[in-house]
Amino acid sequence: MHLCTFPYKLSTPEASKAVFEGEAGVLAGVSEFSSIVDCATLAEEDMKRMNDSVISKGGRFLEAPVSGSKAPAANGSLIFLCAGSKPLFEEVKDNGLNVMGKASHFFSEDVGFGTRSKLVVNSLMGTMVAALGEALALAENVGLDPTTMIEVIGQGAITSPVFGLKGPKMIVGDHSTNFPLKHAHKDMKLASEMAKQANVEYSVMDKAEELFSRAREDSELKVADQDFSAVFERIHKESEGQFSKKRKLN
Repeated sequence: MHLCTFPYKLSTPEASKAVFEGEAGVLAGVSEFSSIVDCATLAEEDMKRMNDSVISKGGRFLEAPVSGSKAPAANGSLIFLCAGSKPLFEEVKDNGLNVMGKASHFFSEDVGFGTRSKLVVNSLMGTMVAALGEALALAENVGLDPTTMIEVIGQGAITSPVFGLKGPKMIVGDHSTNFPLKHAHKDMKLASEMAKQANVEYSVMDKAEELFSRAREDSELKVADQDFSAVFERIHKESEGQFSKKRKLN
């Protein structure tokens, strides 16, 4: 019988390394009876190193980063993006992963493919929020009601749950944290680096990553720990005209 350490999700690479590789960490207790399911979003090389360490001690490893934040976690609608041990995936899919999530995908027996898929998803999500922020800023600056524009966007082909969830909060400055901006930027930066290594045109995503970077590093705004929708505050700061004046008055 396998002892399954399942799953753990930590917010930073440093935290994951400490929990996994520390003196009394997860790896210290791994044996041939151990199975590890890791739900962190790390650099691909970090995930591969962890996999190699577990296998070297006779254990099994499955990377399973998730698509989804607080609300999906609470209502069991996460999406697991998996790679590594296929037998372990089959064992935990129905009695573990699909209890916490609405879908589980297995990409490859090569660890790293789960991470790659997560970075693609989060880079796109961050870019969508940045684009929405710029669209709402433009709408306000040319005299359009942003609430009406969110309604219009939700009625057309470009409708998105992300737009519907984040848009109304962005225009009133509510950035209560579901997915911290600093973590969104970390994933976007990793995705941009992955695109460079793959020789893929990624200029739109790269521009969004740069905008998130400026927001994260802004010592005046201090939005790194707020929801990633707070990139809108950096857009406001970099804008001029009626939109910017209105935000300052508010």
